[in-house]
Amino acid sequence: MKETSFDNLRQKAAKINWFFCDIDGTLTDGGVYYSPEGELLKRFSLRDGTGFFLLRQCGIKAGFITTENSPIVEQRAKKLEIEKYIFGTHRKVVAMQEFLASIGCSFENVAYIGDELNDVKLLEASGLSFAVGDADKRVKDVSDVVCDHFGGHGAFREAVERLLELRGVSIEKILEMTL
Repeated sequence: MKETSFDNLRQKAAKINWFFCDIDGTLTDGGVYYSPEGELLKRFSLRDGTGFFLLRQCGIKAGFITTENSPIVEQRAKKLEIEKYIFGTHRKVVAMQEFLASIGCSFENVAYIGDELNDVKLLEASGLSFAVGDADKRVKDVSDVVCDHFGGHGAFREAVERLLELRGVSIEKILEMTL
């Protein structure tokens, strides 16, 4: 994990408008069930799903970015009302750069969570970076925050709560206002 002071993390968190996440190994446990017809099932955590609700309540938009082109992930994106879904890209930094340019934002406005080698460059470029608890060592080394929870088992939700904590947002107040 990068050496980053609490004050520096708070400053980074204050600039975040978007929270993007990888899918396999981050929102899932990294496993997939295959049949003779191909990919059949992926497991997603409902607790992670609540993280997307919390982001929306704070005006932070959410996105998926993945090398995969999966109808299963597309369905999950629809269910969670994800604002931006970038799929099928092996050049995540370039794809993110193009998206950010199209909306007039910069990398400092993006939080990102990942787990694997193909996430390293985007983690380094992002304004605030998170690694799931069972991420590759190189991913953990470049991330601002390493979650305790593993991919597909609440790491995304943990990262969202950490972001909100750094911004001084009370989850209890969100719940009072919305539920």
